[in-house]
Amino acid sequence: MTRPTPLAEFRFDPDGGDDYIDVRFVALEIARLLGEGDTRAVAEFLESQEIADVAAYLEELDTERGMQAMRLLPLHDQAEVIGYLRPASQLTVAQQMGRRELARLMGAMSHDERADLFKQLDEDVQEAILPALSQAEREDLRRLAAWDEATVGSVMTSDYATLRAEMTSSEALEALRGQALDAETIYTAYIVDEGRRLTGVVSLRDLLVARPRQKVAEVMDREPVYVRAEAEQEEAARIIARYDLIALPVLDAEDRLVGIVTADDAMDVAAEEVTEDFYKGSTVGPIETSVKDATIAMLYKARIYWLVLLVFGNIFSGAGIAAFEDTIAAHLSLLFFLPLLIASGGNAGTQSATLMVRALATGDVRPVDFGKLLAREGVIALALGLTMAVAVAGIGVWRGGPEIALVVALAMVSIVVMGALIGMSLPFIFARLDRDPAAASGPLVTSLADVLGVLMYFGIATVLLDI
Repeated sequence: MTRPTPLAEFRFDPDGGDDYIDVRFVALEIARLLGEGDTRAVAEFLESQEIADVAAYLEELDTERGMQAMRLLPLHDQAEVIGYLRPASQLTVAQQMGRRELARLMGAMSHDERADLFKQLDEDVQEAILPALSQAEREDLRRLAAWDEATVGSVMTSDYATLRAEMTSSEALEALRGQALDAETIYTAYIVDEGRRLTGVVSLRDLLVARPRQKVAEVMDREPVYVRAEAEQEEAARIIARYDLIALPVLDAEDRLVGIVTADDAMDVAAEEVTEDFYKGSTVGPIETSVKDATIAMLYKARIYWLVLLVFGNIFSGAGIAAFEDTIAAHLSLLFFLPLLIASGGNAGTQSATLMVRALATGDVRPVDFGKLLAREGVIALALGLTMAVAVAGIGVWRGGPEIALVVALAMVSIVVMGALIGMSLPFIFARLDRDPAAASGPLVTSLADVLGVLMYFGIATVLLDI
C-alpha cells in the first residue's frame, strides 16, 4: 500500500497565510519524492496545479531537481512555465538543456517570451539554436529580438489573429477557430490588406452577434487605436489602460501590422515602470535583475553614484554653518532648532515632488501646467509653513525667548515654502530636459532643501538678532 504524501491534499492558497512557507514546503516534498523515485506522484501533482504556481515551486528547487520536475510536464506546459520564471532562472534552465531540447521548448513558447529568452542567451548558443528552428520561427525570432529593449517592439508578440474585410461573419469565426491554438488572443482580430496594412479591428463578440452572411467590413472598427513599434513601452501600457483594451495593435513606420501588445504584457511594463520610479525616487540606479538575484557588485554600482554625489552636495550645508559661526556663538539655542527646521523643508519638498512625479507619470498634469501649479503650491506651502511655525513658536520662547521664537517661526515658514517649491519644480524641470521626473525626488530634493535651509535659517537669525 502506497503511503499518502502531503502533496496529494495540497492546494496553493494565495490568501492562506504565509505563501513563502507553503511554497517552500511543497518544494521540499517534491524534492523528497523525486529522491525516492516517485515521479508519478510529482507529475500528477504538477499537472493539477496552475502554471504560475508550478513555476513558484520550481524556483525553490535546486537546479537538478528543478529540471527533473520540469521534464515531467508536457512540452506545452514546460513552455508556459518558463515564461513565469525569473530571467535568471530561465537562463539556468536553458543552460541545462541540449540544443535540440531547447529548440523544441522554444518552438512551443509564445513568440514574445521566446524572443525574450533568446536575447538572454550567449551569441554562440543563439547561433547553435537557430538552425534547429523552422525558417518561419527563425525569421520571427530575429525580427522580434531586433527591437531595442525600451521600445514597444520589444514587448509585442507576433502571434495574433487576422481576418479579411470581405469575409462573412461565419467565415471569420471559422478562420478564428483555425488560428485559436497559435494566437495569443482571438477576442480581438485584426483586418489587414494585401500589404498587411491595418484597416480595422473586430471583436469576437461583434462577430458572434452579426448575421451569418454579414461582411466583416460592416462590423469592424475602421479607426482602431494603435501604437508605433518604436514608441516607448510605457506608451503602450498607457493606451491599453486608457481605452480598456485586451490587446493593442502595433504598426511600423509604413502602417503595417507587426504585432500586438496584450493587457498582461502591459501590466508587466507598468510594474517595471513603477519599480524603476521607486528606484529613481531613492536615487538607486537601474538593476538588471531582481534584488534577490542581484550580485553585491550590481547593488553597489546601483547605489554608489548618487551617494557620493550627495555627500559632496551636503558639504555646502557644513560650509553654510561655518559661515555663520558668529551668529551661532552668540545664540547657541539656535542649534537646537536646526535639525527640526531642515527636516521640515526636506519633508515638504519630498511630499511635493512625490505628488508631481506621480501626476506627470499618469498624465494628470503636463509641463504646460507648471505656472498654475506653482502658484497653487505656493499658497499651500505658505499655509503649511504658518501652521508649523505656530507649532514650534512656543518651544522657541521656552528655549531662547521671544526673539529666538520669531527667528524660528519666520525660518519655518520660509524653509517649508522653499522646500515645497523646489520639490514641485524639479520634476517639471527634468521633464522639460527629457529626463525622467522620478529622478528629481527623494534625496535630491532633501539635499537641496538642506543647503538652502541652513542659509535661510542663519541668514534670518543674523538679520533679526542684529549680529
